[in-house]
Amino acid sequence: MIDDFLTGDLSDVEEAVRKAAAAEIVPRYRRLAAHEVDEKTGPHDLVTIADRCAEEHLTASLTALLPGSVVVGEEAVHADPAVADALHGDAPVWIVDPVDGTRQFVHGEPGFCTLVALALRGEVLASWTYAPVLDELAVAVRGRGARLGGTPLRSGSPEPGAVLRVAMSHPDYTTPEQKRALLGLAVPGVEARPCGSAGLEYLAVARGDLDAVAFSWELAWDHAAGLLLVTEAGGAHLTVTGEPFRIAGANDLPFTAARDEATARRVRELLT
Repeated sequence: MIDDFLTGDLSDVEEAVRKAAAAEIVPRYRRLAAHEVDEKTGPHDLVTIADRCAEEHLTASLTALLPGSVVVGEEAVHADPAVADALHGDAPVWIVDPVDGTRQFVHGEPGFCTLVALALRGEVLASWTYAPVLDELAVAVRGRGARLGGTPLRSGSPEPGAVLRVAMSHPDYTTPEQKRALLGLAVPGVEARPCGSAGLEYLAVARGDLDAVAFSWELAWDHAAGLLLVTEAGGAHLTVTGEPFRIAGANDLPFTAARDEATARRVRELLT
């Protein structure tokens, strides 16, 4: 079933992602009322009516496209952590982050996106990264490459001797222990900055505009789509123990995704 779906016309998924953003996210961009923004775990962890409504929209449309599939969405898991158990099951799983970069969305900035990935038994098979305000849609299918607006993505490699550009976990979202681990990037030859939307940082790596990311958390909806995008563009990802990142969790953190294997190994060494 899943093989037939993946070899078929996936434009229906793209249309579902675009429709959810057009119906639930874009009309609220720069029009949010105060009561439409809430805190989840703290002042830096925000959720809006757009997050909730877009996830509901995608849950209905995506499961209709692939009967028997289930959805693991950021907001559903926040309401009921047991929803995430589906990542370990045998049903195809849509992994959804309705608004990745909610803080940017709340502040009226364009740097946010909708992330959708399709996985089975812990393996990401396809992904969609859609930035509606920037009008950018990147699609990756395992073994078939990655595209941005129909154009193939190639991450390439950093120029020899060039300063390595790395986006890392934002200080607002890191514990003291995580900050200490990321201090490994504070060395000559590395230019590290706090990340924005994780999905858009992954896209920057896949298109060769950023050399690597280094993240200290493992929420599947933040990483599944982007990791496949980077991999299919020619990049690689590693945890601090040298193993690939697992979307179902239990990773040794932090981890990196980079434009090529050599860069991933270099960043990993700095993080250990």
